[in-house]
Amino acid sequence: MRASVLAALGLSIISGSTVLAADIRVMSGGAPKEVLAVLTPEFEKQTGHKVHFTYIVISQIQQQLAAGAKPDMVLMPAPALEAQVKAGVMREAPRPNLGIVRIGLVVREGAAKPDISTLEKLKQTMLDAKSVVHATPGATPSGTHLGKVWEQLGIADAVKAKATHRNALDGGVAAITKGEAEIGLYPVSEVISEKGVALAGLIPAEVQLNTVYAAGVLAANPAPDPAMAFIRFLTDPANAAHWTRGGFDAAK
Repeated sequence: MRASVLAALGLSIISGSTVLAADIRVMSGGAPKEVLAVLTPEFEKQTGHKVHFTYIVISQIQQQLAAGAKPDMVLMPAPALEAQVKAGVMREAPRPNLGIVRIGLVVREGAAKPDISTLEKLKQTMLDAKSVVHATPGATPSGTHLGKVWEQLGIADAVKAKATHRNALDGGVAAITKGEAEIGLYPVSEVISEKGVALAGLIPAEVQLNTVYAAGVLAANPAPDPAMAFIRFLTDPANAAHWTRGGFDAAK
């Protein structure tokens, strides 16, 4: 943890104590970005700490950690975080679940919303669409999962012919708002607050991906208390409504 000594020696007039603020470096997938944008300023206001985010796709987080990157904490799907614990990269605890995010279909705002409530209706929607955008298979859990769904529905070749692979962090939503793609499929939390698009619905439960996001602290973090404080803040029940509004369901 890189403690900031500039502004960091915040003197408490009342108690006379010296409070050392810190820079907390967070590496995260894109799913919680909108929620974090709301919650982080309040945490910084309460603590004096400053939180710095690097948002990249999950495969890149894994690659960077393997290459020796040392953020103070990481937010990523729970199974991927568990693998980092087993590899000795992350601390065993605290490792709380932040919430569950599911895949939804989005269209340009004002466009007709297709009915995807059943597998057959989802299949027909994909066949009828002139163009599709979703995350890159292999780069994110949702992109990889959707590739398998198209195989399961027997429409992999048809979708491939009209699909563009862009992660939501890399212009996927913009492809819809600009009319480059008729429909898109992304984790709901990544698109629910984006202007210019509208959520048509979740893909059916039979092929849904329920991604549990979790937070953890690096084992190599020499001063983990500020990161742990941020994790406690994110999981405070008082902040649960922000996660719900941001497209997450409660994780058990």
